[in-house]
This record gives sequence, C-alpha cells and structure tokens, in this order.
Amino acid sequence: MGEEKDLTQRKKEAAERAKQLARERLAARQADEQAKSAAETGRLNSHPNSNDRQIETMKGEAAKSASTDDLALAKKRAAEEARARAAELRRQRESAATGDDLEAAKRKAAEEARAKAAELRRQREAAAAGGGAEDDLELAKKKAAAAAKARAAALAKQKAAEALGGTDELAKQKAAAAAKAKAAAAAKARAAALAKQQGGADDEGAKQKAAAAARAKAEETDGGTGRSAAPSPNDPLLEKYVRVIHEHLGPDVLEDAYINRLAKDMPTLVVKKEAYYKVAEFLKYNEQLRFDYLSELHGTDFQTHMEVYVHLYSYPNRQPVALKVKIERDNPEIDSLVPLWPGANWPECEAYDLLGIRFRGHPNLIRIFLGEQWVGHPLRKDYEPYDAEV
Repeated sequence: MGEEKDLTQRKKEAAERAKQLARERLAARQADEQAKSAAETGRLNSHPNSNDRQIETMKGEAAKSASTDDLALAKKRAAEEARARAAELRRQRESAATGDDLEAAKRKAAEEARAKAAELRRQREAAAAGGGAEDDLELAKKKAAAAAKARAAALAKQKAAEALGGTDELAKQKAAAAAKAKAAAAAKARAAALAKQQGGADDEGAKQKAAAAARAKAEETDGGTGRSAAPSPNDPLLEKYVRVIHEHLGPDVLEDAYINRLAKDMPTLVVKKEAYYKVAEFLKYNEQLRFDYLSELHGTDFQTHMEVYVHLYSYPNRQPVALKVKIERDNPEIDSLVPLWPGANWPECEAYDLLGIRFRGHPNLIRIFLGEQWVGHPLRKDYEPYDAEV
C-alpha cells in the first residue's frame, strides 16, 4: 500500500511540474508569434497602449489554447513515467519472488535426494542382512586361509634358515673336531715312534711331549676366540684394510686385526681408544674403503673392561668390516660416531642406557628404554636391581 501511495504522489507532482513548464513555454512561444504576426500584417494601431493591449490579449488567448495542449501532453508523459515505474517495480517483485521460489525448489530437491538416499541405504542394509551373511562368511574363510598360508610359509622359511645356519655351525664344529683328532693321532704316532727309538726308559717322557705338542697344535687350530690358522676367504680383505690404514695413519692406531670365525669370517680391527674416531672417519672417507653404512653398534661388559663393537659395510665395494675398541669399565667413555653415521644415534643411546657407556659429542644422549630416573645399568655384570622384589 505504501508503494502505491508513493507512486500516485509522484504522478501528481510530475503532472504539476509538466503543467507549469508547458504554460511557461506556451506563453513565451505565443508572445513571439503574435509579435511577428503583428509586425508583418501592419494591423496594429499606432497608439502604443493599444498595441500592448492587443498583444496581451493575443498572448492570453494563445496561452489558454496552448495550456490545454501542453496539459494533455504533460499528463501523457506522466502516465508513461508512472507505467514505466510500475513495470520496474513489478519486475523487481517478480525477481525477488523468483529467487525465493528457486531457493525453495533447491531445498525441496535436497530433501527429496536425502529421502531417496535413505531409502536406498535401507534397501541395501535389508539385502545385506538377508542374503549377505553367506558372502561375508565365505570372505572371512578366504582371509583366514590366506593368513594361515602366509604364517605357514614364514614358519617354513624360518625353519629352513635355522636349519641352514645350524648345518653351517655343525660343519664347522665337525671340521674342528676332526682337525683336533688328526693332530692328536699324529702326535701319538710320533710319540710311539720316538719311544721305540729311545727305549722303555724314556717312554713316559715321550708320551708327555707328544701330548703337549698335540695340545699346542689344537690351540693353534682353534683357541676358542674365533681365530683360526686355516685360511679364510676374507683374508685378502683384512690384509687390504690393515695395509691401507698403516699407509695413511701409521701402525700405531691398531691393537690387533684378525678374522672372526664366529661371526661369518668377519674381518675385525681392534683400534686403540685414542684413535677410535680417527680410524672410523678414515674408514668412511678413504677412496679405497668407503664404508658408508653403519649396520650395528653395541657394547659388551667383560668385567675387566668394556668393548664397543661397530659393524660397517661398504656398498660401493660390497665389503664388510668390524671395528672394536676397549674402554675402561670404571669410566666407560668414547667418542660418538653420530657425526659420521647418523644411524649410530639410537644404538649409542641404547649402550648408554643399558651399560652406562658415555659417547662424547652425541647430540642427545638419553636413556631410551628405562628413563633417566632408573638406577643402574641392567647389562652390567655386577648390576643389582634397586628393588629386587619388582
């Protein structure tokens, strides 16, 4: 209602303005035309007042005549403007209504889609409850069978590996026993021959000498430390490592070098404590060695001292080496290898946690298993639990 009143008021105001403008324009035009007409026809009197009155009369008549025409024209224009405004207002209302209808249609479509989805879900659930139980059971059976097969294969592989490892170890033990028996038999044979030569008086002494020689040879063959006088396929590697280290660092950095039979013929270097980091750095960066991977690091308590064992591998050369260092048991401290091989980070933390070995230069040496509040180090031979009942 308010908008219609405003529209009517605007129409009236526009009509009034049009009327006033039309009257003014018409009066001016009539006056000009009357003046020109009077001058051309000469019908005006010579008396000035008479001419003025006649002009005024003509202007009035012309104004009345033109006023009617201009008023009609102004009404027509005002009506057109009013219709245009009304059409614009109607379009605006229709546009607003269309937007509301569109939003309502969207909401209705969304509700219908949700209803359809819910119905479809109910149908699927009903179908699964009715006929999917057998399929699920069959699928479960297949999964269980596959898992059982995988476990059986893993177990068979593990047993095969253990059998292979046991076979290798047993073969080594048999070879060592055979070597000992052969050495003992040879010693006995020599002792018997010597006894025959020297006579019965020296028989007992010859037997003792032969037994001592047999024991010496057996100890030379296998002294229980993993060493052996028999040649190893890794002897050339050990010779190469020792030669290169002696050429560049001198002979004083190594305490010992040997083939460890108990560790798959591992070439082992026992390095002095003060040269531990220097030798490790040399093993990594030397062009002939290039041990770029640290695969193992751990510590061991031998009661008289402690050892740190490091296993390195060269991927470019496909060659292994073991690095050992002996440290004091009362003050077990050695340089960290983390700056050379970041993989030494957690193994060094483990050795610190379980044995109390401190690694100088480690970026964050913490107890990773037991926590900083734990008392003692469990892998030490003299470890006593803080609370034996726990």
